[in-house]
Amino acid sequence: MSSNSVIQIPSRLPLLLVHEGVLLPGSTMRISVETSRNMQLVRSRLLKGTSLKSTIIGVIPNTRDPESDAEELPTLHRIGTAGIAVQVVGSNWPKPHYTLLITGLCRFQILQVLKERPYAIAEVEQLDRLEDFTNKVDDKEDVGELSEQFYRYAVQLVEMLDMSVPVVAKLRRLLDSLPKETLPDVLASVIRTSNQEKLQILDSISLEERFKKTIPLLVRQIEGLKLLQKTRKTKTDDDKRVVAVRPIRRIGGKHFALETEQEDEDDEEMDDITVLEKKLKAANLPEQALKICMKEIKRLKKMPQSMPEYALTRNYLELMIELPWNKSTTDRLDIRAARILLDNDHYAMEKLKKRVLEYLAVRQLKNNLKGPILCFVGPPGVGKTSVGRSIAKTLGREFHRIALGGVCDQSDVRGHRRTYVGSMPGRIINGLKTVGVNNPVFLLDEVDKLGKSLQGDPAAALLEVLDPEQNHSFTDHYLNVSFDLSQVLFIATANTTSTIPPALLDRMEVIAVPGYTQEEKTEIAHRHLIPKQLEQHGLTPQQIQIPQDTTEEIIGRYTREAGVRSLERKIGAICRAVAVKVAEGHHKETKTDSDSEGKEHAEVAQSEAITDTADLSLPPEMPIVIDRHALKDILGPPIYEMEVSERLNQPGVAIGLAWTPLGGEIMFVEASRMDGEGQLTLTGQLGDVMKESAHLAISWLRSNAKKYQLTNSSGNFDLLDNTDIHLHFPAGAVTKDGPSAGVTIVTCLASLFSGRLVRSDIAMTGEITLRGLVLPVGGIKDKVLAAHRAGLKRVIIPKRNEKDLEEIPINVRRDLDFVTTSDLDEVLNAAFDGGFPVVNKENHLTSKL
Repeated sequence: MSSNSVIQIPSRLPLLLVHEGVLLPGSTMRISVETSRNMQLVRSRLLKGTSLKSTIIGVIPNTRDPESDAEELPTLHRIGTAGIAVQVVGSNWPKPHYTLLITGLCRFQILQVLKERPYAIAEVEQLDRLEDFTNKVDDKEDVGELSEQFYRYAVQLVEMLDMSVPVVAKLRRLLDSLPKETLPDVLASVIRTSNQEKLQILDSISLEERFKKTIPLLVRQIEGLKLLQKTRKTKTDDDKRVVAVRPIRRIGGKHFALETEQEDEDDEEMDDITVLEKKLKAANLPEQALKICMKEIKRLKKMPQSMPEYALTRNYLELMIELPWNKSTTDRLDIRAARILLDNDHYAMEKLKKRVLEYLAVRQLKNNLKGPILCFVGPPGVGKTSVGRSIAKTLGREFHRIALGGVCDQSDVRGHRRTYVGSMPGRIINGLKTVGVNNPVFLLDEVDKLGKSLQGDPAAALLEVLDPEQNHSFTDHYLNVSFDLSQVLFIATANTTSTIPPALLDRMEVIAVPGYTQEEKTEIAHRHLIPKQLEQHGLTPQQIQIPQDTTEEIIGRYTREAGVRSLERKIGAICRAVAVKVAEGHHKETKTDSDSEGKEHAEVAQSEAITDTADLSLPPEMPIVIDRHALKDILGPPIYEMEVSERLNQPGVAIGLAWTPLGGEIMFVEASRMDGEGQLTLTGQLGDVMKESAHLAISWLRSNAKKYQLTNSSGNFDLLDNTDIHLHFPAGAVTKDGPSAGVTIVTCLASLFSGRLVRSDIAMTGEITLRGLVLPVGGIKDKVLAAHRAGLKRVIIPKRNEKDLEEIPINVRRDLDFVTTSDLDEVLNAAFDGGFPVVNKENHLTSKL
């Protein structure tokens, strides 16, 4: 472009009214557009225009646009800036608005407002020569001395900054190449100035006046930087930095902007980052983690605090500092003290205690032993979670519980990647941050109730955590560096192993925690539950006594469970009832202090039982002894009755033993026959395996009917000839499945067709085959305990399950008579009084010769 060519803006410009900020020629500014007239200007002019001319608008500073079209246009500022819209961004949240990126071109003066609606349009007069922005011309006004002075101050200001920053060095070169006429507007837009000062520079039409108003601002900025350098003179030159340097878009010339934040904020920010860096170096991080953190620190130093990534990076670094990379607690390795502590906290649970003591013994011999991965499997309420806390107490370690029930997102275990909004570390890393050491006891509660969803499978994510060969380099998605989990003692709890994936189950050492016997429950109640409930209800042993026979009554007739949760609730109900009596007794005694007649009532009350309804309002005798009558008044009539003998008073009924996640249960099997077409009907919510067991049983009996002299109602050995059989398993709302009921079904049907009663004190379990063999089953201990709770005296089990009897407490084995069987002949002989006779017919061989 030649030096004598003239660049003109349109004589008519649409006006954008801006209340905050001043756009100077040569600078770039973002403007938020929300009001009616300004929105119409963007929609009609900028978004629909197709030429370069349509992107040039007039920006009027210090003027607020009315909220509504109906309001009159306010008084406009006389001088504005013609600018070109480089970018338009729209959004509907939180309300419709546009954000414009506008670069200033030149000043203009409003001559006349031509139109006010839908947006303002005015006839304008251009005040600056745009050709000065593209050509270095000689000064035509007597401002040579002022421009030289301004140039010296500008160079001094830039050289006080860090020249190693590429953009600062480039700006220094541009000071020599830019026309001096453009420098006041460019530098005034980037140094720290108020809107009022920028407005005065905008209103300065004369170049001489513009220099005079900008020079004091440069001097003030230089003095501020000098003062800042004095406070930092003990620091190295590397501490100098530019807070933000951004280029201005090039419109006809080369213009750049430099922004610096306030010195005090900058100083405070630098101090925080320096403290953060010192903490990182003192945190004793592994080499790889430290390398990544120092890289993030460098990024943080060059990042403005206003950026969202600044807070994310800072949070990440603070987490890395807080994690216990090398902090650990010292284990208490006194085995004798550990045994005493475990015995005091928990009664029974010999397997668990033995395993903990084994770990302590090996830990004494080897310091760097990896933490075991234990899995306690048992019914609810047997103390799996509480024993985990006791193990941590015994070892002198920190304890942290992670509830996994219902978790269906693998990010809960491994964390989210930092690229996502709201990302955070997983529960494992969060737990380590909480406890502050790298060798705690982690309890993964309800690991059998993990879910699965579109967000991944958390059970698969746990494979790395619970593998001793892999967890020394566990990588959380949020950290993105490996963390050593090998010293963590992981304890998982579950009610059943059937819902745990096989790969996860293979990584854990499964320890079965069966239900308690009645004697164990009685001991637990008097050692732990009753003192705990007394303390929670503000009672003392001098106020209430629960004898052992009362506890046994509660266990046998008011609760029937493998654990002790219901037992604890019943004891709590008793304590609440006694607390009412104690509180009423205090009230009555207070009243009788001033009434002699009340003393006589108190003496009478001491001679009466607590269940005497006529004297319940009087102070009771202390301590209150809970007997059977008081138990019925407080807890109501017994919930469970010993009904076994009553239900076995006719043929076709037998008792089986079943295993459930809640412990062992007894299960009645009932059979009846009627005239029909030889159909077998099964009811009681049975699974496929149990249905197959029923078909196996009837097939075996039909094939052996002559052997045992079993006939149908018409005396035929074909048991299904004109006869229908109905098998029912009571508690029809409960789903039942498994092969363990095979021997029970055979015994029930044998009783039905023989007309003989099954012994009322016997229960049985075992899987059958078509040849009449009895195969082993699982859950023997829970099943035997269920039979013992029900008051049965004889239990039939498969012969190959005889080894499982060693796990059963001695007192239970003493009370029960175990019959081990290998085929159905032995089962039938044991199930009926006098045995089940077999008719052996001699085979007479006749010669055909």
